[in-house]
Amino acid sequence: MYAVVEIAGQQFRVEQNKDIKVPLLHEEPGKKITFDRVLFYTDDKGKHHIGTPVVKNVKVEATVVEHGRHKKVIVFKKKRRKGYQKKNGHRQDFTLLHIEKIGSKRAAKKAAPAQPKAEENSEGKEA
Repeated sequence: MYAVVEIAGQQFRVEQNKDIKVPLLHEEPGKKITFDRVLFYTDDKGKHHIGTPVVKNVKVEATVVEHGRHKKVIVFKKKRRKGYQKKNGHRQDFTLLHIEKIGSKRAAKKAAPAQPKAEENSEGKEA
């Protein structure tokens, strides 16, 4: 069972009990997060649900494990025969999430509101 979920403007394929790295989310480690923007979902029976644009009544629950930084990416610019060279490094921040649960929301059944009974006079007529 897996889902494609939109997190911080990017799409990620997530599976239950797996870890994923997403762009930095400003949440505390250990906090539980729920993502409602599920674009694609396969259930336990293998049935595919495609959203238009999102699948209704499906959510992904995750826990923030830690924050970190990716390995350094070197950006090197050079113009030949001119002696021009520039070297820069960049490290992107990320948040490591552990996917706890993927599934449909349980719709809470609401009790129908009680209809007030019509009041009757002592003569047996309605008020």
